[in-house]
Amino acid sequence: MSRHSRIFRSFLISYIVILIIPSLAGYMSYRTSIAVTQSISIENSLTQLQKSQQMLERRMAEVEGFTRQLALNQDLYVLMNEKQGDGDGNVYGIWKIMREVMVFSQTNDFLKNYYIYLRNYNVVLTPGSAYFRPEHYYENAHYADMNFAQWQTKLLNQAHSREVLPLMPFSLNGAQTSVISYMQSLPLDSFGKQSPATVVVLIDQKTIASLLSGVKDRYGGWTYVSDEHGNAVSMSGIGEDDIKAINADSAFDATKQSQFYQDDLVITTRSASTGWVYRAGIPRKALMENANTIKYISWSVTGAALLIGLIVGWFLSHRNSAPINRLLGVVREQFGKDEPIGRNAYDFLQGNISTIISSNRVLEQELNRQLPLIRDAFLRRLIAGEFQTREEIQAAAAQADTGLALRKGYVGILHVHGYAGLDTVEILNELSAARLLLKQSLRDVDSRILMTDLGSDRVVAIFACAEEAADEDPSRAAIQAVLDPFAAFMFGEYKITVTGSFGDPFASDMEVSRSYEQAKETMGYADYMQRKGFLWYADIRQESTTYYYPLDMELRLISTIRAGEEDEAKRIVQSVMQQNTEDRELSPEMANQLIGELKGTLLKLLDQKAFAESERFEDAKNRIMEIQLTGSIEAIRNELYAIIEAMCGMITSKKNDLHIRTVEQIKQFVAEQFSDADLTLYRIAEQAERPEKYISQLFKEVTGTNLSDHLEKVRMDNAAQLLRDKSLTVDEIAVQVGYNSSHSFRRAFKRVMGVAPSAFRQSFD
Repeated sequence: MSRHSRIFRSFLISYIVILIIPSLAGYMSYRTSIAVTQSISIENSLTQLQKSQQMLERRMAEVEGFTRQLALNQDLYVLMNEKQGDGDGNVYGIWKIMREVMVFSQTNDFLKNYYIYLRNYNVVLTPGSAYFRPEHYYENAHYADMNFAQWQTKLLNQAHSREVLPLMPFSLNGAQTSVISYMQSLPLDSFGKQSPATVVVLIDQKTIASLLSGVKDRYGGWTYVSDEHGNAVSMSGIGEDDIKAINADSAFDATKQSQFYQDDLVITTRSASTGWVYRAGIPRKALMENANTIKYISWSVTGAALLIGLIVGWFLSHRNSAPINRLLGVVREQFGKDEPIGRNAYDFLQGNISTIISSNRVLEQELNRQLPLIRDAFLRRLIAGEFQTREEIQAAAAQADTGLALRKGYVGILHVHGYAGLDTVEILNELSAARLLLKQSLRDVDSRILMTDLGSDRVVAIFACAEEAADEDPSRAAIQAVLDPFAAFMFGEYKITVTGSFGDPFASDMEVSRSYEQAKETMGYADYMQRKGFLWYADIRQESTTYYYPLDMELRLISTIRAGEEDEAKRIVQSVMQQNTEDRELSPEMANQLIGELKGTLLKLLDQKAFAESERFEDAKNRIMEIQLTGSIEAIRNELYAIIEAMCGMITSKKNDLHIRTVEQIKQFVAEQFSDADLTLYRIAEQAERPEKYISQLFKEVTGTNLSDHLEKVRMDNAAQLLRDKSLTVDEIAVQVGYNSSHSFRRAFKRVMGVAPSAFRQSFD
């Protein structure tokens, strides 16, 4: 069946797999309804539980406020600090206190049952009664699990500060209930074992449970409140044993706010002020009331979606298989792929193409953002003469995207006048603006001019021909025709006076720094002579008392010869000779010194190791020593050219020998490590201690073959030997020659040898 049919089937199967999802949509919707209902129930229950918590804490705060009011009651303070003698008693004071505090029990159900114990009188005061013997009160109201002595010791004879006794069975006038007890000693700063008075508020757990009834009444279930120590404060709908069983179960996480435990959803919240824990249990069935409606709707939608999805899937399979076939055709044509990339070919191609486009766009934006900085740095290095070879300049120029050939042109320095002193920030800012206007206006006149700042009031401008017009000559007259109207425009538009100086024309990119140095010399001359306008190096008077051979020119000559760049070295010598013969009139003594300097430069080079090991060393040295100012300048120049040619030939020969040795080392390493499946260009470059790109280009130049093709050929040659032996299977041979996949090995073998491995083996039967 055709590839189109296979891809179509792959798409159709994929869509069918996707269409299985709607069949699960009903169940997922059902589960979602449970989750939503559960979430809403948890939220509502938690809100209700928090409201109940706030109410309970507010009521407990009222209880605490009650005890504080008692502590501030002057009558009670006097009463509890009176000294009681035998037979004495302040009956009126006790009666008055009873009447004053009775009102609290009538307005607050949390204060319905309380008593005040006065130690000096040994009397218990309640809202309506006074017990002059505590045992009489104990007969009417006592804890079921605490005898009189325990009650007296634990509650009456100890100091308490906002203590809460957990839920305990309690008998009140014969009626059985459970209460929590809030205890506070008076005065409030009583910290000893005994205090003058003790207030005990008995809060019925039914009263507390009524505050938590909102959660239980809405969903059913149960509520439970415990103090910070885990002791019960209130419970409704659940017993103490059940709570203990829940807390002891490892499946129950007491720190979670909500969780399912058995058939209940347990919601937990903790009070930040008291440390009490509030829990509510909601039956699972209460969460499911609204889920069935959603379930039926979900299954109906699922059926319709499945039917529509089958129709759409069939159509999309036809439509999407066509572009995939075309893309795979391009891949097979460009990369020699005989089979489709795989079932996920569309995602593979689309993802990789998108990645390439995105990466290219990001890279382009970043390069465009950094381009002005790169171009400015390149121009500064160029005019400073920091580049040693033409290749280095050309690579940097391409990176800076100058768009100019830099094979011929002029270097000039433009000076903005009128800002002497530079004493204030305002002047510096104005000067920066003037310099910016100068560059922008000059760029508007001719966008090909390259510019960079030179100090605060000067700009270096390079007038060179464009890359596509390398044969044009930007003559002095043409530059003058541009600059004169430009200077007039700057003065008329911005009142900025611009002067300039230019060096002699450069004939190659290596001479740009020379032209720049001449422009600086001309600018110095113009400043000294108070010259205005645009001045050229050729117009200023040249002194002939010394020769022209600056240090940077000598260093460039040394660098170019060491790099084997014969043409550039000859051009430097030509420039030196021209400067000293055409532009200067040297005396014979100065001419002899110049020739001596040139000879010294060549001899210094010749003493280096790269030349000393050459067989032509002595011949070159003798030729240098024999140069004398006896013939014509032309003869001396030709002799220098011949010596430079010989020295560059030594360098080229040495480079070739070094390249051949490096390639032989690479071949040896490949022959030893070809069986390693992880052998890559990176590892080969690492072993050769050279960059990957350098290794790849060098191998191609020396052998005429790509390094990857050589590695593959070595592996195939060894595989052919193993196939002749017939002791190993094809899969075993694939591993031994460095392939992780036998399929990749078979394809590579067929591509290199022209036949499949099995057919190659059969040819030797």
